[in-house]
Amino acid sequence: MSAEVFLLSFIPLFVAVDIIGTVPIYLGITSDLSHQDKVKLIIQSVSTAFIIGILFLVAGKIVLSFMGITIDDFRIAGGIILLILAVNDIMFSNESRRKPGAKVGIVPLGIPLIIGPAALTTIMILVDNYGFIPTIVSMLLNFLIVFLVLRYSSVIIKIAGEEGTKAFAKIASVFLAAIAVMMIRVGVSNIIARGGA
Repeated sequence: MSAEVFLLSFIPLFVAVDIIGTVPIYLGITSDLSHQDKVKLIIQSVSTAFIIGILFLVAGKIVLSFMGITIDDFRIAGGIILLILAVNDIMFSNESRRKPGAKVGIVPLGIPLIIGPAALTTIMILVDNYGFIPTIVSMLLNFLIVFLVLRYSSVIIKIAGEEGTKAFAKIASVFLAAIAVMMIRVGVSNIIARGGA
């Protein structure tokens, strides 16, 4: 695998995953969790995202085509889930919505924040263009970056302080809702542009 092929497969997926944009949401979701629970959550979310990515790498187009599901359908469904979680996050207390055992590592962190419709679509395109090996290598490196960024994002919490992180959690929930609306809007717009197909 040449350096050019590596870069051409790595950069699009790095942009599609957008871990920098996910960090504020992660900090909001995990502001009340212990360090140990955060590490477990990161492992859970990255593992979930990687497994889903591998499944789409191998059989994404076949499965979606067989079920009659488009990427835009997936985008709208992910947006609805995110919107529900964001509203719940804003309306209810920390204790009721952020239990250490909650599976927020799977939804929304693993899916669709780390591995959303954009990343899944990118993976399927990369396989078509460059083959399995470059795509798998690109995925491994991208998810390693995701793990490291989330693992050391606690530095931001130390700088902001306890009250700052609580306020940030509410703001992050509003942005999460906005991201959800954007996903729904883009999905609906794409479907309308295709004539409802």
